[in-house]
Amino acid sequence: METIKLNINLSVNQLVEAVKQLSPKDRLKINDAIWNDNIEIPIEHQEIVLERKAKAKTNPERLLDWDEVSKKL
Repeated sequence: METIKLNINLSVNQLVEAVKQLSPKDRLKINDAIWNDNIEIPIEHQEIVLERKAKAKTNPERLLDWDEVSKKL
Protein backbone atom coordinates (compact mmCIF):
# COMPACT_ATOMS: atom_id res chain seq x y z
CA MET A 1 0.00 0.00 0.00
CA GLU A 2 1.33 3.39 -0.97
CA THR A 3 1.26 6.19 1.54
CA ILE A 4 1.72 9.88 1.01
CA LYS A 5 2.61 12.28 3.79
CA LEU A 6 1.67 15.88 3.16
CA ASN A 7 1.89 18.87 5.42
CA ILE A 8 0.95 21.65 3.04
CA ASN A 9 -1.91 24.05 2.64
CA LEU A 10 -3.94 23.49 -0.52
CA SER A 11 -6.96 25.24 -1.91
CA VAL A 12 -9.79 23.01 -3.10
CA ASN A 13 -8.81 23.76 -6.70
CA GLN A 14 -5.22 22.76 -6.02
CA LEU A 15 -6.37 19.55 -4.39
CA VAL A 16 -8.59 18.75 -7.37
CA GLU A 17 -5.67 19.34 -9.73
CA ALA A 18 -3.46 17.06 -7.61
CA VAL A 19 -6.09 14.30 -7.66
CA LYS A 20 -6.42 14.62 -11.44
CA GLN A 21 -2.75 13.66 -11.70
CA LEU A 22 -3.36 10.30 -10.01
CA SER A 23 -3.93 7.08 -11.87
CA PRO A 24 -7.55 6.12 -12.57
CA LYS A 25 -7.23 3.32 -10.00
CA ASP A 26 -6.10 5.74 -7.27
CA ARG A 27 -8.77 8.28 -8.23
CA LEU A 28 -11.40 5.56 -7.80
CA LYS A 29 -9.97 4.75 -4.37
CA ILE A 30 -10.38 8.38 -3.36
CA ASN A 31 -13.89 8.47 -4.76
CA ASP A 32 -14.81 5.34 -2.81
CA ALA A 33 -13.31 6.73 0.38
CA ILE A 34 -15.34 9.92 0.05
CA TRP A 35 -18.68 8.40 -0.97
CA ASN A 36 -18.67 5.16 1.01
CA ASP A 37 -19.03 7.02 4.27
CA ASN A 38 -22.36 6.47 5.93
CA ILE A 39 -23.91 9.77 4.96
CA GLU A 40 -27.13 10.40 6.79
CA ILE A 41 -29.89 11.86 4.66
CA PRO A 42 -31.90 14.41 6.65
CA ILE A 43 -35.49 13.40 7.42
CA GLU A 44 -36.73 16.50 5.59
CA HIS A 45 -35.03 15.35 2.39
CA GLN A 46 -36.39 11.83 2.79
CA GLU A 47 -39.89 13.26 3.20
CA ILE A 48 -39.53 15.31 0.00
CA VAL A 49 -38.54 12.19 -1.95
CA LEU A 50 -41.43 10.19 -0.51
CA GLU A 51 -43.85 13.02 -1.40
CA ARG A 52 -42.58 13.14 -4.96
CA LYS A 53 -42.81 9.36 -5.33
CA ALA A 54 -46.40 9.45 -4.08
CA LYS A 55 -47.29 12.24 -6.53
CA ALA A 56 -45.70 10.32 -9.39
CA LYS A 57 -47.62 7.20 -8.47
CA THR A 58 -50.98 8.96 -8.28
CA ASN A 59 -50.38 11.13 -11.38
CA PRO A 60 -48.02 9.27 -13.73
CA GLU A 61 -49.04 11.53 -16.63
CA ARG A 62 -47.13 14.41 -14.99
CA LEU A 63 -43.84 12.56 -15.42
CA LEU A 64 -41.54 13.43 -18.31
CA ASP A 65 -39.49 11.00 -20.36
CA TRP A 66 -35.80 11.69 -19.70
CA ASP A 67 -34.69 10.84 -23.25
CA GLU A 68 -37.09 13.42 -24.66
CA VAL A 69 -36.25 16.06 -22.08
CA SER A 70 -32.50 15.63 -22.55
CA LYS A 71 -32.86 16.27 -26.29
CA LYS A 72 -34.26 19.72 -25.51
CA LEU A 73 -31.37 20.70 -23.28
